[in-house]
Amino acid sequence: MNPKKVLDAALKDKISLAYDDVLINPGYADFQLDEVDMTTKFSRNVPLKIPIAGAAMDTVTENEFAIALAIEGGIGIIHRNMPPDIQAHEVGKVKGYLNGLIENPDWVDAEEILAGIRRRFQQEDGTLRYHSFPVLSEDSKLIGMLNESSFKYKDPDTTAEVAVLDLMETGYNGTNLTTIEQAYNIMRNKKIGSLPLTDDQGKLAGMYIFSDVERIIKGGGMYNTDKKGHLIVGAAIGVHEDAYKRLEELVKEGVDVVVIDSSHGDSKNVLETLAEIRGQSKYDSIDIVAGNISMGDAVKRLIEAGADGIKVGQGPGSICTTRIMAGAGKGQMIAIYDCAKQADDTPLCADGGVVYSGDITKAIAGGANSVMLGGMFAGTEETPGKIVTLNGRKWKDYRGMGSEAAMKQHESSRQRYSQKDPKKSVPEGVEGLVPYKGSLKEVIVQYVGGIRAGMGYAGTRTIDELRERGDFDRLTTASRRESHPHDILITQEAPNYPGPGEN
Repeated sequence: MNPKKVLDAALKDKISLAYDDVLINPGYADFQLDEVDMTTKFSRNVPLKIPIAGAAMDTVTENEFAIALAIEGGIGIIHRNMPPDIQAHEVGKVKGYLNGLIENPDWVDAEEILAGIRRRFQQEDGTLRYHSFPVLSEDSKLIGMLNESSFKYKDPDTTAEVAVLDLMETGYNGTNLTTIEQAYNIMRNKKIGSLPLTDDQGKLAGMYIFSDVERIIKGGGMYNTDKKGHLIVGAAIGVHEDAYKRLEELVKEGVDVVVIDSSHGDSKNVLETLAEIRGQSKYDSIDIVAGNISMGDAVKRLIEAGADGIKVGQGPGSICTTRIMAGAGKGQMIAIYDCAKQADDTPLCADGGVVYSGDITKAIAGGANSVMLGGMFAGTEETPGKIVTLNGRKWKDYRGMGSEAAMKQHESSRQRYSQKDPKKSVPEGVEGLVPYKGSLKEVIVQYVGGIRAGMGYAGTRTIDELRERGDFDRLTTASRRESHPHDILITQEAPNYPGPGEN
């Protein structure tokens, strides 16, 4: 990363800069805004199509929000203020929402009768759980497909083998079909709703469903998916025993990344837990992100212990009081830069402090690969907070994981802040209300549009270019005031501008 004079000088003089203290220098752009590429990484092996993650907070990210954000190209991190099995179930809902490649599809035996199959797969409303079923012979080989019309028009005592729709030519050898795009083209050309795959012995090896594949290929969202076409999702874990209990459950549900969730990531507990997990081969397929930190030296220790990604930010969040209560922390802008200088190719996620979409662009220009948002998302329809009406306006609950209520209710919140006794908790956050914003899809278009515009002004076509070439000027009080609308009574609020000091 090229030197950034303003930030280097602040580091040298130990000046703690926040997002509001700097502006990105504009640069020549030889491209149109629709050519901007926002793909990046949350961690070493977990991709993002937009540089945005949902915070692991109990008023922000559960399965509904994680699904909505992954559809738009980001990633949600399921919070841990719930038992391990419930948290894993939340992850499972996200992973099961969209089926690209179904690795172990439900199948029926050739000799089963339709009535028995219906009983086995019938839902409470009387409909079948699936529209088509692979039919296997006695030696487990695929002999064809059973479709929904058979249950409507054939005798219930008919066997699956008799009712089978002969689609042998669509039983493609799975080793020769490597991408979801290939599957889509085959199903579209042959006008079939499902595509079973076989191995070299003709046994069922997986299946694609056209409706799901089409959503991934042509859907309105960005769809941040894994190699099998399932939505990508992460989950928060604690340290030591909590981490191991949760990992066992989360891995079963296919979690893509776990975040060791601590307010002070540069600590013995976090480093030990990280090293212990990384030392177990059964977790090799899972990325581990550790945090939170704000010093460059801490980056080196976490990487050495095995971190695949690092979360930066101690005290910048709108509901966080850590810096005031403890007197410790670091301005988020300078913390990102300090950590980025030591991170090499390990992705950084800037967690907290974002009020405007331009802050996201600043975070990336300072060295972050992505940002984690809490308050900016807390008012959306898909978050678990309650909607309340106050003075004729809708609001939603939003609280810090270090708030008094969260600490009293959940051991995981106390653990995050290294506290044990619920009767003697020392809060490091508050709880309150944020304006109701509507659906995530409507909100995130403003954030993504702001990032795209910022990259255009900076003359950088990709996230990596912005991280490398983005440079800053220091803002004075006068220039900061000049940056906001001024000398006017605003009569129509903009969807992407809450006003100075608001969120």
